[in-house]
Amino acid sequence: MLFLVAALLLLGTVLGTVAHAPLPVTLVAATGVAVWLVIFAIRERHGRRRHTSAH
Repeated sequence: MLFLVAALLLLGTVLGTVAHAPLPVTLVAATGVAVWLVIFAIRERHGRRRHTSAH
């Protein structure tokens, strides 16, 4: 329950910050997060394939 409250507080803070940030800053930040998530997904998929094929 405490984790949920903390997550909601963090989400509210982030959304509040985005609402007051200029659009170009928001788009740059969103692009950075998207690139990071794509890289993370590729690394996870590549790591799981290598790990499962050895067994």
